[in-house]
Amino acid sequence: MTIQTRISSGLPVSERTKAFLAGDHKLIVGAGNLSAQGDAKIEVYDPASGGVIASVPAGGKAEVDTAVAAARAALEGPWSKLRPSERERLLLKLADAVEADGPLLAEVETANNGQSIGIAHALEVGASAEHLRYMAGWATKCYGQTLDVSIPIPPGTRYRAMTRKEPVGVVGAIVPWNFPLLMAVWKIAPALAAGCTVVLKPAEETPLTALRLGQLIRDTGFPEGVVNVVTGYGHEAGAALASHPGIDKLAFTGSTEVGKLIGRAAIDNMTRFSLELGGKSPMVMFDDMNPDLIGLAANLGVYFNQGQVCTCGSRVLVQKGIFDKVAQTFVAVANGLKIGSGFDPANQINPLVSAKQQSRVLSMVERGAADGAMIVAGGAAPDGPGFFVKPTVIIGAKPSNVLVREEIFGPVVTLLPFTDMADAIAQANDSVYGLSASVWSRDIERCFIFADAVKAGTVWINTHNVVDPNMPFGGYKQSGIGREHGAVAIENYLETKAICLAL
Repeated sequence: MTIQTRISSGLPVSERTKAFLAGDHKLIVGAGNLSAQGDAKIEVYDPASGGVIASVPAGGKAEVDTAVAAARAALEGPWSKLRPSERERLLLKLADAVEADGPLLAEVETANNGQSIGIAHALEVGASAEHLRYMAGWATKCYGQTLDVSIPIPPGTRYRAMTRKEPVGVVGAIVPWNFPLLMAVWKIAPALAAGCTVVLKPAEETPLTALRLGQLIRDTGFPEGVVNVVTGYGHEAGAALASHPGIDKLAFTGSTEVGKLIGRAAIDNMTRFSLELGGKSPMVMFDDMNPDLIGLAANLGVYFNQGQVCTCGSRVLVQKGIFDKVAQTFVAVANGLKIGSGFDPANQINPLVSAKQQSRVLSMVERGAADGAMIVAGGAAPDGPGFFVKPTVIIGAKPSNVLVREEIFGPVVTLLPFTDMADAIAQANDSVYGLSASVWSRDIERCFIFADAVKAGTVWINTHNVVDPNMPFGGYKQSGIGREHGAVAIENYLETKAICLAL
């Protein structure tokens, strides 16, 4: 493959980051660094300019086989010999290493993903370190129970029963491109705390921080093979990992369409799996909401990270009495947001991750408008290079409109009117998704009536898009199976064994 001229020297990054981008990137497998067969490469782009900044190996089935074997050897070897407190200390050291490497990690993420450098520092680095520290504490808290049993045979025999928790085994983790480092940590941290080993497959669009994380894990002192990183295309490396008979548990975050393929592949091998999938999250605004929060809702709920968030509030249901005011505020917010590279903190709308995603979002807006929806702000790409889409506001869409039904993953919001609580609940639940929702009102009783009725894994009140390592995260319906974060996340990576003793 011919690699285009790299533009890393033109990025506003440190010399250390430039050197990393220009490096000869390899797969991190076991104790070594591997190339892909035939030296196949994937070009990595800067979304703000469209230029190539790096290349990584295009791993496939052979590389996945090697990585799974390395993870299995670590699971059955040195990793299983460590005490829980030793796993905890290693995770804490890794958190410190991520923080110390924060300037490089943040610059690499902004160069590769396009997101704001502020978000990269706060979430990709800061929240990743926080998540590692939180999950580190669970390493020493995976406990079973003693059970009273009533087994009647043979007569006179007494029994003592108990359960113990054991690591599920080798985990295949497949993560998306919207928060590349953070999503990798969301999978790796609980898996390691539970005593599992991992083969990580990052998105082909954003593989760079995953490779750097793999290096940090090695440098921290984890035994070789505990975490392996295989870059490659989803239909090659991802499919090979999902269908691999040596994988005991699959953890996937991404689209519902791909999640269904992952689930089918897992079932064929009876592999355990958890899926964090798409969303079409409603933000429900009652007429007694604090009007000062409308702008916050637009920025935090819709335009945060260019709408490339699975919990993006891209359906805003507004009580009719305040619909015009909300629409005017959303249009003013959209038109006032500054568009540009994520390296300038003053820019509030940064590029989408790829030309493909830009084209997809613009095509959905075009289809929605053709079906009768009205574009009242944005709806197009700005002039110039890069994969940008103007912040977009849609009104007048029918319930069947693609912009109402499907996940967009871009800076696009549809405003829809409702009459009363029953109408709000009906519209909010009229979706195949159920990842999250938010309700905006000064009446706390009204908020909890809605929260109880909506079919969503997370419900926010007078806020949106905020998460915490201790707060379970996941969805109803086609938004997934299982939960991230908290104690329930550890359970995803454990098996329960019952032991019964006859006395």
